[in-house]
Amino acid sequence: MKVSATIITFNEAENIRAACESVAWADEILVVDSRSTDGTVELAEACGARVIVRDWPGFAAQKQFAAESATHEWVFSLDADERVTPELRASLLRLRDGGESKLADGYRVARRSFYMGRWIKGGGWYPDYQLRFYDRRRGRWEGAHIHESVKMQTGAGVRVLKGDLQHFSVRDAAQHHRMIGERYAPLAARQMFEAGRRTTPLRIATAAPAAFTRSFILKGGFRDGLAGLAIARFAAHHAFLKHVMLWEMQKGAGC
Repeated sequence: MKVSATIITFNEAENIRAACESVAWADEILVVDSRSTDGTVELAEACGARVIVRDWPGFAAQKQFAAESATHEWVFSLDADERVTPELRASLLRLRDGGESKLADGYRVARRSFYMGRWIKGGGWYPDYQLRFYDRRRGRWEGAHIHESVKMQTGAGVRVLKGDLQHFSVRDAAQHHRMIGERYAPLAARQMFEAGRRTTPLRIATAAPAAFTRSFILKGGFRDGLAGLAIARFAAHHAFLKHVMLWEMQKGAGC
């Protein structure tokens, strides 16, 4: 088996070298870049990656393009702010080198996030399984605006690999706040609106408390101390903001 590691990027100069190094075991590294202006392309090429530059069509579409453009049928998809741990690399190499007698069609990996100086255990952030290693002939990326994922064909076999995928998505609280306001909440509201979902003043009022309780209490965020409290608080802010934005879309459309 030969494996192509794919990474989509836009202005990821701070991350791309470490990302490429963590998938150096792959037979090919393919970077699909959305016209970065910070030297991401040059750094990726210096790491031995093949780079394709194209306009941004959305997360799912870009990742699907990367999979279709890969040289090999088996694809490991990595985000630029993620790293393959030694244990996960060993699991992947066993599969690549024929150490397993029977292959599944796709493999999920546990993703562990680093936040406020610690690895997060609760709040719904771990194990956060992601299907990242798969036969592109049996699966494809789907997702309208956010939460893109690989959807496998009916009957495809999926297993879980040992080892974590490390995630370094948020530098600090200020960035976390901006990401919610500028990216996640607007995209979530748009996705909800296009799916026909509608909100009410009551839902707007209850969305934040429900999200906080779910993250901090029900999903064990309290185990992460202040970091868990911050995650739950931002989850509440995200829930409130996306419902307010959905309400504005409804009113704008006369719904």
